[in-house]
Amino acid sequence: MASVSNIRKRVELEEHDIKNIHSTDFPGAYIGYDDSWSQSKFEKNFKIDIIRMTESEMEFDMIGIDAAIANAFRRILLAEVPTMAVEKVFVYNNTSIIQDEVLAHRLGLIPILADPRLFEFRQEGDDDGTENDTIEFQLKIKCTKNPHASKDATDPDELYKDHKVLTKHMKWVPMGSQTDLYGKNAFRTVHDDILIAKMRPGQELDCSMHCVKGIGKDHAKFSPVATASYRLLPDITLLKPVEGDLAEKLQTCFSPGVIEVVSIKGVKQAVVANARVDTCSRNVFRHEELRDSVKLSRIRDHFIFTVETTGVLRPDVLVSEAIKILMTKCRTFLTEIDEHSNQ
Repeated sequence: MASVSNIRKRVELEEHDIKNIHSTDFPGAYIGYDDSWSQSKFEKNFKIDIIRMTESEMEFDMIGIDAAIANAFRRILLAEVPTMAVEKVFVYNNTSIIQDEVLAHRLGLIPILADPRLFEFRQEGDDDGTENDTIEFQLKIKCTKNPHASKDATDPDELYKDHKVLTKHMKWVPMGSQTDLYGKNAFRTVHDDILIAKMRPGQELDCSMHCVKGIGKDHAKFSPVATASYRLLPDITLLKPVEGDLAEKLQTCFSPGVIEVVSIKGVKQAVVANARVDTCSRNVFRHEELRDSVKLSRIRDHFIFTVETTGVLRPDVLVSEAIKILMTKCRTFLTEIDEHSNQ
């Protein structure tokens, strides 16, 4: 029974193999285990623990779910949480060395600091847009010589004015009553120092941009995250005492902070300090004298999520929106099943 429980709860890492990778939490898989799904049991076992959170990053544990659900959540974060991004670029004058289409591509990838929940999706065929579905920016800049530059100067920053076209030069142009609704300077780029193009005296850029609401499934520029990934929680078990020089050798086989060497009755002994930070490199299996001392595994239903945003929305807001989208998908699926069963 103990081995069956281990198969159900652990993914085992061996030197050249990974065991128990298949999902087994479905009814009838094992005699003596009730794996039938119930909401009360799910609510009892499911848990989310926030480990750390900043303005742009978040690490949290999602416990008590299957890998399929965790992966669906990850994919929603990547491709289905909407954001605002540049969709159309109207170029009036471009004498820089950047071609119009390359310039439009670079502008499209610039993250826009605007809450997409305030806007609607633009209707297909609507080229002009309205204040409810469009944000307009203008970029108008010309490079000139700096008359105060010294004769010996070679640095372009000293020789020229506005020779670097940065995102801080993109100015929001309110449409309709957007100023009354959202206030002055409500929308801007996430970062002011993203380089768009370089110019020399006489060259200039004059264009306007329309930002619309979209999802990463349609284009990567709408993806709200830089990375969204998960890994299973490592579980490291010492099968026997590891002492002396072997303890220090064992410590070097793992990521820093995983194994600590402590003194017990004057003898150096290895202990597992923090298995969470281990990368599961399995380096310990290279050493004959250590390979039988350690058991490496990962907890099957404990997912460590790392979400890094592009700065458009806070990571906790992104996670909440992803959960709402997943819930909407489930309701839609149940509705379709009911409609099909009634036919």
